[in-house]
Amino acid sequence: MRRSKYRRASQSRMPSWLTGRRRILAAVATLAVFGGIVAVTQVGNASTTKTQKKALSACDNIATPPKTKLSTKTKPGTYTTNGGPNGGKITQHADDGAGDVPSVDTLRQRCRDWVMNNVGGKNNGGGKNNSGGGAASTAPAADPSASTGGAADPSASTGAGDPSADPSASASAGDGNNGGGNGNGGTATDQPTAAPTDSGAATSPPPGAGLGILTNSCDTSTLPPHAGFQDGDRCVSTEFGEVGTAANNPSLLITEAPRSVKVNTPFTLKVSTRNLIRDRFLAAGAGGYYVESSVLNNGIERGHFHTACRMLPNTNEAPDPSPVPAFFVATEDSKGGATPDVVTIQVPGLPTAGTAQCASWAGDGSHRIPMMQRANQMPSFDSMRITVRN
Repeated sequence: MRRSKYRRASQSRMPSWLTGRRRILAAVATLAVFGGIVAVTQVGNASTTKTQKKALSACDNIATPPKTKLSTKTKPGTYTTNGGPNGGKITQHADDGAGDVPSVDTLRQRCRDWVMNNVGGKNNGGGKNNSGGGAASTAPAADPSASTGGAADPSASTGAGDPSADPSASASAGDGNNGGGNGNGGTATDQPTAAPTDSGAATSPPPGAGLGILTNSCDTSTLPPHAGFQDGDRCVSTEFGEVGTAANNPSLLITEAPRSVKVNTPFTLKVSTRNLIRDRFLAAGAGGYYVESSVLNNGIERGHFHTACRMLPNTNEAPDPSPVPAFFVATEDSKGGATPDVVTIQVPGLPTAGTAQCASWAGDGSHRIPMMQRANQMPSFDSMRITVRN
């Protein structure tokens, strides 16, 4: 029987040009390409393994965490008590969690887990995002001190508390970017941190790794950068800066105040500070708000302190924070230091009868309450109530 001339060609039939010598050459080329892919993959895996090994070696060097003194009358640990809103229970963390010290084995395992998820893994060494979530679209930088960059801050002062210093001068040691800029000029990036490179140095996890921190950088924020003025809905990238020892941390106390005063009648408050050099003040209205990191001088905080009085609508609930107070001053007198002294604050009077809250608190160069070495220290803040009568 004759075959139909319309018979379909066999699907397995080899193209006419891929025969003989051409077929052999194609096979050799295919093997060469496959071998190259395998070689590149092996080199990549070797580099990844080497980087991870260096990172893991840093985990082995983690030492036993230091213990700290705890308050004497507080029930230890974390516990619940009654007294919450609507009669609910509330969780109490004794000494701000300072007594919850993990073992060195736990810390090293946290470190190893972080390395395996973040060093040499997928997504350019990014592995799983260990930041704990948040509204960010990218993983936080491994280096918590990473800055978004930007132009130098023209409001940065190079003098000892002189906010009018030449804006073209180089930034002081207190500059928030530690490199001439305030760290607020950049914008949030959509790019994750680059993969760790094999530079010979071990890659270490960021502070708080394994605790599920929300973020430690403005790189993950969708808010615009803070620019040194009193704007909300911004992200401040200025580094925290220097923190002193517990014995050198600032403290403050209102040592003298009246129990009651008449409406619109002047009175005085006496405020004592310790471990506070009152020589740093960058005016918030000039762009000096949240732009300078904490700076120590021989272990003592440089900054100033604030005093304010506001009228309370009632004493049964936390007041609305948005209204301006009746009185507010920032004291910068180029005095103070490790030895406690007393400053007298002149209050011109309070506007209406009722209960006033008057408070004083220390501030660093950027107006924030200074940091403390331990989590369970009292901040440098004091407050009291004054009755204002007609």
